[in-house]
Amino acid sequence: MLMKEYRICMPLTVEEYRIGQLYMISKHSHEQSDRGEGVEVVQNEPYEDPAHGQGQYTEKRVYLNSKLPSWARAVVPKIFYVTEKAWNYYPYTITEYTCSFLPKFSIHIETKYEDNKGCNDNIFDTELKDQEREVCFIDIAYDEIPERYYKESEDLRYFKSEKTSRGILQEGWRDTQDPIMCSYKLVTVKFEVWGLQTRVEQFVHKVVRDVLLLGHRQAFAWVDEWIDMTMDEVREFERAIQEATNQKIGMFPPSISISETPLSSCALTGPASAPSTPMCTDAPESLSVPKDRPRKKSAPETLTLPDPAPSDVPQGSTLSPLPTSNHLQPSTPPSNSELAEVEDQ
Repeated sequence: MLMKEYRICMPLTVEEYRIGQLYMISKHSHEQSDRGEGVEVVQNEPYEDPAHGQGQYTEKRVYLNSKLPSWARAVVPKIFYVTEKAWNYYPYTITEYTCSFLPKFSIHIETKYEDNKGCNDNIFDTELKDQEREVCFIDIAYDEIPERYYKESEDLRYFKSEKTSRGILQEGWRDTQDPIMCSYKLVTVKFEVWGLQTRVEQFVHKVVRDVLLLGHRQAFAWVDEWIDMTMDEVREFERAIQEATNQKIGMFPPSISISETPLSSCALTGPASAPSTPMCTDAPESLSVPKDRPRKKSAPETLTLPDPAPSDVPQGSTLSPLPTSNHLQPSTPPSNSELAEVEDQ
């Protein structure tokens, strides 16, 4: 298990980000979905929790085979997805990622939002219970982003919001920015497979960090698109974008039927058990032996015996004859007449 706490500051208020978060997640998922891969929304409905109150429950499938490293693609089927379950009780959320193909793999994320510069060192005291974790600050303007995700319009070193007049974000902007908020995320990655645990958990945290950096950058870069929206408007936008995103992902036929009946409260309260992700009983193509591959010849196809020679040792043999004793000398096979005499007796 590898646990890290990420702190991501933004030039917004917690109340503003309530709208911005929903807008960003929907638009980001749509942008990252293409050619049968991306994020498919399976369920999105209101939910009330006895402890946290009114919230929203969502379940998604994240198709990402092509985004896996080569060593991971070698052991997973081509149609591979992770199930995401999220309970949004803003400003507190719980998100879980699981995959039945990898039953010992899981990601658990707890998020809390506060109007500060990321200075609350005790925000997860109840959840941590003295567990060690690394604290990582993410700078949405100056941390390096993977080249494939870079867009000049989303470069916050040069972006200035027309509607809010916030930006351009200068070096050290977190010390002077007002308003400012922080997204605190406690991320626990588990992959309890001997020999691969450290490598996989470190890789997953790198992916999580890149996703958090990109998503929070976009939330502010798109602020002029969502800052005037009401909750009803952003929910309508969310529904429309989800339908369009599912059409992008719809290259694959559904592998299970989705019931229209809302899940019971016991099924929605976290942490959830392993999802009902369908398992493929056939071996993944990457592990199967190609039918047209020539068979390796470790021995001759046929075994040819030498013609019998009058001597005890076949002619041309490189082996020395074995020493024999009288009781080991081969006897001459009985003739048919001798066998008949034995039967008459």
